[in-house]
Amino acid sequence: MQHEARTWTFGDDISTDLLYPQTAYALPLAEAAKLVFSANRPGWSDLVEPGDIIVGGRNFGMGSSRAAVALLRRLGIGACLAESFSTLYLRNCVNYALPALAAPGVLGLVEEGDRIHVDFSTGAIENRSQGTRLMAPPLPPALLTIIEQGGVIASLEARGLIPAAPTGASAP
Repeated sequence: MQHEARTWTFGDDISTDLLYPQTAYALPLAEAAKLVFSANRPGWSDLVEPGDIIVGGRNFGMGSSRAAVALLRRLGIGACLAESFSTLYLRNCVNYALPALAAPGVLGLVEEGDRIHVDFSTGAIENRSQGTRLMAPPLPPALLTIIEQGGVIASLEARGLIPAAPTGASAP
């Protein structure tokens, strides 16, 4: 599993409150997604392009179990890299099929807007804009499989462990 795109950089301790503000709870997902990072980067959601990669610092996604990843997917975010993740946030990335990689040193490798290439199965990260590289621990094969199958629900359906969603049912 590989991905290449433009980056957006964020610092340490980015909470799920910044990703999924309480004011977004009662809104449909499409509207709620417009509020991602609105407290610290107003208008950011309007600048995101499909496939863009978020690069964060330490403890990215800390806080509650808000389904912030569903909003990132709705915006078209293609991957998330960080110095380290909250374990719950990382699990939600897998659940919603958002490739995510904990990569110590990644924030020093990337400036916002750089184009990077990530191989999640090997942990190789290449900054194509600057010609630099970094190796991180790869995602385990079991997690890669869940992401490739479209997330935890799709994976369970594919393995016959839960009934398939009715045709026309919408995902977050």
